[in-house]
Amino acid sequence: MKKISFLCFLGLVFATACKHKEPVDIIVTNAKVYTVDSDFTTAEAFAIKDGKFVDVGSVERIENNYSAREIIDVNSKVVIPGLIDAHCHFYGLGLNLQQVDLTGTTSFEEVLDRLKVGSDKQTTFIYGRGWDQNDWEVKEFPDKEELDKLFPDLPVVLERIDGHAYLVNQKVLDMAGITGATHVENGEIVLRDSLPTGVLIDSPMRLVDAVLPAPERDKQIAALTEAQQICFSYGLTTVNDAGLSREVIELIDSLQQMGKLDIRIYAMVGNDEKDVMYYLSRGIQKSEKLNVRSIKVYADGALGSRGAVLKEPYSDRPEHYGAMVTPVKDIEKLAQRIAASDYQMNTHAIGDSANAVVLKAYTKALRGEKDRRWKIEHAQVISDEDFYFFEQGIIPSVQPTHATSDMYWVTDRLGTERSKGAYAYHSLLDKAGIFALGTDFPVEKVSPFLTFYAAVSRKDTAGYPEGGFQIENALSREEALKGMTIWAAYSNFEEGEKGSIELGKMADFVILDRDIMEVAEEELPGVEVEGTFIGGKKVY
Repeated sequence: MKKISFLCFLGLVFATACKHKEPVDIIVTNAKVYTVDSDFTTAEAFAIKDGKFVDVGSVERIENNYSAREIIDVNSKVVIPGLIDAHCHFYGLGLNLQQVDLTGTTSFEEVLDRLKVGSDKQTTFIYGRGWDQNDWEVKEFPDKEELDKLFPDLPVVLERIDGHAYLVNQKVLDMAGITGATHVENGEIVLRDSLPTGVLIDSPMRLVDAVLPAPERDKQIAALTEAQQICFSYGLTTVNDAGLSREVIELIDSLQQMGKLDIRIYAMVGNDEKDVMYYLSRGIQKSEKLNVRSIKVYADGALGSRGAVLKEPYSDRPEHYGAMVTPVKDIEKLAQRIAASDYQMNTHAIGDSANAVVLKAYTKALRGEKDRRWKIEHAQVISDEDFYFFEQGIIPSVQPTHATSDMYWVTDRLGTERSKGAYAYHSLLDKAGIFALGTDFPVEKVSPFLTFYAAVSRKDTAGYPEGGFQIENALSREEALKGMTIWAAYSNFEEGEKGSIELGKMADFVILDRDIMEVAEEELPGVEVEGTFIGGKKVY
């Protein structure tokens, strides 16, 4: 009888213990969790219910207090918050997969060879992207002569890697009505002997865009879904797409609502008058996976194609200052218009002159408001006298791999002294207090681990230069991870729902194959993702 009573007592204790365990959907345990909370604490486990974190702590605490239908033991691997790319071209990445890839070409001859192989898939026009004359032995813009011989009847458009120049053949020039006499402000039609060479920089590119066929709906959907899978493989759970049309934003929304697109997207509306009017009049558009509350504006072009606007002439092209893509008065007017709404203004500014124009326009429009979180996209070259603007709540949104890609030729463009104010990430952080990190893919590679590596080492993947490029502007690993998580979320007004592994936030997280905060610097580019989760759902 006593034995039975004792067994009953044990059963009662066990039942009571089980009864007090709160049921959840998932427990992730036996991990090294970098929570990226305000104290940058680490944890061992967490519980998820209804797509959100409900508790974070030790293995003992989580396993004693919760029961789950799924337990994920990560075997001491590192877990970090879902990564955010604060500036990329997500839709553009997908479209590029359908075109001829010209990245990494070492000569114009190699560009032509790739076109010969890849053009079979394109029957109405040939599109390629990714060439960069700075990577060639002859670092000069190409011309259309060979394209005209190879493709006399098919339109050919080859986009430079930075998206700020085209090389087109004569067929395209004829379609767009471009001749040696064509005048377009805010850009350049490169001429030789008064005739177009086929190179169009910034604004003249729009003449070509106007005559090219838009992608069919099935190709648009394929672009979005294929880009998503690439991003998931690198642990990206949110992407900031820097410049989308209303048509594409609405397609994204419909795919997300149908469950065909899981990635979270912070959509910057492109600076098209009809689209800007549409969204400003309707206010912020926010769902669980889509956030539309910003306008993307281009102040100038890119440094690599000499379209960035400088205060003094280019060192390698005297008397050339670059060209504004959006005139100064229009930037000022648009800033006032956006300031009167709830929207954020995110402006591409590369050159020191363009940055000064935008920073002054922001300051005037915002009138001392410090929580509007307006961003300077790239903030690539800043004069000493202009850094203080970032103390006023303006957020720099920068791409560390630009520094390690451009370091080979930036001094040619800017000279030694002016180069010191380029890619000055730590100086920007000192003034702004936070910043957002991205890649600008497909201009750069998608991997956020290359972003992390470039930010902390200031080297390329070959380990060059020894000691790091302008190493005084390197970031700590903690700063770099914050820039890819909680600070990026803050820049999107989303710090209350993502960017860290904390109670109540969306269960977006990534399992890594090694410890990003402790491995040797040279190992960082090779970090791999073992699992990507959005709202507790495994997507990779």
